[in-house]
Amino acid sequence: MQATPLKTWAMQIPRHVPVMQDEVLRYLGPKPGETFLDGTVGGGGHTAAILEACGPRGRVLGLDRDESALAVVRERMADFADRVVLVHANFSQAADVLARLGWEQVDGIFLDLGFSSLQVEDAERGFSFSHAGPLDMRMDQDDEWCAADIVNSASEGELRKIFYDFGEERAAGAMARAVVRVRAQSPLTTTTALAQTLEHVGKRSPQTRIHPATRAFQALRIAVNRELEHLSDFLREGYRLLRPGGRLVILAYHSLEDRLVKEAFRHWAATCLCPPLIQRCCCGWNPKVRLLTSKPLFPTDVEVQRNPRARSARLRAVERCAEEVRQ
Repeated sequence: MQATPLKTWAMQIPRHVPVMQDEVLRYLGPKPGETFLDGTVGGGGHTAAILEACGPRGRVLGLDRDESALAVVRERMADFADRVVLVHANFSQAADVLARLGWEQVDGIFLDLGFSSLQVEDAERGFSFSHAGPLDMRMDQDDEWCAADIVNSASEGELRKIFYDFGEERAAGAMARAVVRVRAQSPLTTTTALAQTLEHVGKRSPQTRIHPATRAFQALRIAVNRELEHLSDFLREGYRLLRPGGRLVILAYHSLEDRLVKEAFRHWAATCLCPPLIQRCCCGWNPKVRLLTSKPLFPTDVEVQRNPRARSARLRAVERCAEEVRQ
């Protein structure tokens, strides 16, 4: 199928509504002249807000896996062209990109781990069963494997593990069996075909309006894009990219992501990493960050009414400590 021309696509897709923008700016605390890394540019809403707050000389390095989205954002941010650098890369590659540009450390980092309206509303990307399209789900179109490859080649056990581990889907086994049964007759290549297959076996609670295929689609998207793997890579030592006093703000959208962020932040903020039975600290560890949010922050009811896609967002933030050598 012929791709939609970029300018036409940009006009058709509604402008991205940034999630929890006020809270992001409050915890990121941008000041004039500072430098920032936005590791997930998406529709560019947060990036633009950061640029406005750190103007007139502040700069932002924006990364995104989706080259098509970056092209759209470049057009939308023409007024900031001298203060924003947009690079096609995953945020797990941030250290390499910063080193290549000579930026070293930055004053703040922001990650929005969701996927943008640019991707959701483009049926050809296959992220949503609300739009009939090819079963793709790749954030980076250069990646080799798409969702259809996994759905039609993974074993029943592998599919069950994907649906359960990445989607926390209680009907994972039944869904995996259904996929294997249907694909034996004809490959599943569209979002509609997969959603219909899963809908017949998924369990819908009377208390929720969530479509039975929602968690399975989330699981496939995570698997295709190796989202948790890339997040874990960044969280190993992501604090090192911050100057002392610099802040990191992360928006997560499901418990798997949020758990990784929470555990990493607590690890970075710990005063000692010795086993509990050790009476005297011998690990030599000193806190790398200060927790700014002891618990996750959630969007207000007003925001959720205005932007339903914000309903599952949760924000956590830390501040880089000044390095101190223990005696």
